[in-house]
Amino acid sequence: MALYEHVFLARQDLAQAQVDALAETATKIIEDNEGKVVKTETWGLRSLAYKIAKNRKAHYVMLEIDGPGSVVAELERQTAINEDVIRYMTIRVDEHEQGPSVMMRKSDRRRGRDND
Repeated sequence: MALYEHVFLARQDLAQAQVDALAETATKIIEDNEGKVVKTETWGLRSLAYKIAKNRKAHYVMLEIDGPGSVVAELERQTAINEDVIRYMTIRVDEHEQGPSVMMRKSDRRRGRDND
């Protein structure tokens, strides 16, 4: 089985519960196709570098996946159909990062700096 990271950006006007539902839907697609979600991270609402489909911000979500290539094909097919997802990207990795991702550590550093 191959290891993948799948990141998608959801529209800014969605509630956090709707973003979590999108992540659950992606997880269900992966598990139905003999894959496994190792970790799910929600990076929150962040500003975009440029407008995408009239959105200046987006909810970022990352899934770490362990599964065959057919899982990625089906996941990307379903994601492309979904109107709530404005961008997505899946990459193959040699190994999953242990602990929180760089994006999560970055926000932890900011919180620590704000408290000082």
